[in-house]
Amino acid sequence: MFFIIGFVIVVGSVIGGYIGAGGHLGVLWQPFEFVIIFGAAIGAFLIGNPKTVVTGTAKSLGKLLKGSKYKREHYEELLGVLFSVFKLAKVKGDLALESHVEKPEESTLFQKFPGFADDHHALEFFCDYLRLLTLGVSVSHEVEAVMDEELENHHHEQSSISGALTTMGDAMPALGIVAAVLGVIHTMGSITEPPEVLGHLIGGALVGTFSGVLMAYGFVGPMGAFLGKVFDLEHKYMVCIKIGLVAHMQGYAPQVSTEFARKAIPTDVRPTFAETEEMLQNIPD
Repeated sequence: MFFIIGFVIVVGSVIGGYIGAGGHLGVLWQPFEFVIIFGAAIGAFLIGNPKTVVTGTAKSLGKLLKGSKYKREHYEELLGVLFSVFKLAKVKGDLALESHVEKPEESTLFQKFPGFADDHHALEFFCDYLRLLTLGVSVSHEVEAVMDEELENHHHEQSSISGALTTMGDAMPALGIVAAVLGVIHTMGSITEPPEVLGHLIGGALVGTFSGVLMAYGFVGPMGAFLGKVFDLEHKYMVCIKIGLVAHMQGYAPQVSTEFARKAIPTDVRPTFAETEEMLQNIPD
């Protein structure tokens, strides 16, 4: 929603101000300038990034409209998952989790939480470390170090996507200058034309610089920054799982381990302690 509002404000302010000052929109329509800028920007993006970043960027563009996929209800469900798993392990032992983590898609425990069960990355991460518990691993700080490394690798991969988009935005003013210089070269080839023709050619050349700067600082740069913030928020979800698991390994009661995880939830989507208690009491056995 805010992406659309911001887009409208940027376009409206720039174009509206230009028209209000007496400018003519027709002059801004320079399709070959756009081909130079956007084509070179996309080409440079492909040159500078591996396939995983290119495909990851394409898949992530939807987040510009939707934002983080983790809302308040997802965090509430996560707390329910953590509590249910830790409660089962506390009552029957970690080995009771084995059937659930080996085939999580068939687990009656995870089926109570369909949103979490459908999140392949979170489910796999959670089950991988629960599996270590069933194998007898009990040193919490060693497992925590491994989880930190895995989460850091994943977050770095996501940051590469937002960073690549930001880098492309940083390059667009320079590519706009390239388009403008080519326009000036074209103009110099028509130096014998009357002033009104030369003025139109020079104006067209300057549209390249204008377009490159506008796209860089009005759209592409902010898009990269926004994706970076979204990835940071989604990283928090995985951190909640890690904190809950570490607390459980250290021997805390299920309610306490779940509370530790709740404290890591971003404040704008974090349920209160009382809300969490009520929710956990209503989880079906």
